[in-house]
Amino acid sequence: MARSPRDSVLALAGIFQSARLVQQLAREDRTDADALRASIQSTLALDAPDVESIYGGARGVRLGLELLSTKLVGKSQPADVEIARYVVTLIHLEGRLRRRPAMLDEIRQGIDTARTQMKFFGNDTPAEGVHPLLMEKLAQIYSQTISTLTPRIMVSGEHGHLSNPAIAAKVRAALLAGIRSAVLWHQLGGRRWQLLFMRSKIARIAGELLAAGVTSP
Repeated sequence: MARSPRDSVLALAGIFQSARLVQQLAREDRTDADALRASIQSTLALDAPDVESIYGGARGVRLGLELLSTKLVGKSQPADVEIARYVVTLIHLEGRLRRRPAMLDEIRQGIDTARTQMKFFGNDTPAEGVHPLLMEKLAQIYSQTISTLTPRIMVSGEHGHLSNPAIAAKVRAALLAGIRSAVLWHQLGGRRWQLLFMRSKIARIAGELLAAGVTSP
């Protein structure tokens, strides 16, 4: 896959978007439905021809781009620190996963199986755009693979939300989507040191993508 700063920022936005979705679900029992749908669908797009196609267009990571354009520069709030913790751990886990080819194969096979099984449901999709069975299957893949690696991601939130099986499945599925974006980001040349030394450039590119109409209907 050809590398470009724009594509790298889109993949990084995918990681940040997943982290924000996890935070929203765990703390507020709600989330951005469009962003959740795009992130979940990105886990199924293993053979997409380009980066934008993985997210259904750059608009699919609008939430992540907004975070990059505003949170990488300026003063951080406690909620931003939590998102950063999720992002750094996802990137670290991607590095661990990269050294486990058998686990990578297991994840791919699980996703292929989920895609095949979901074809039987056709257009039977809820209003939020993601079938709960798909959430459950992706959550199971996460639990059987990524969740066994260290360090485990410790999700902070309201116990009542996290103890809800439907919310817990969405959180795990969103984390799997974050891993998918982290894998893509590394493939495109993304490295952790860039989050320290290229923050302004990343924020600028994210802002340019937003200004180009990513947020327009």
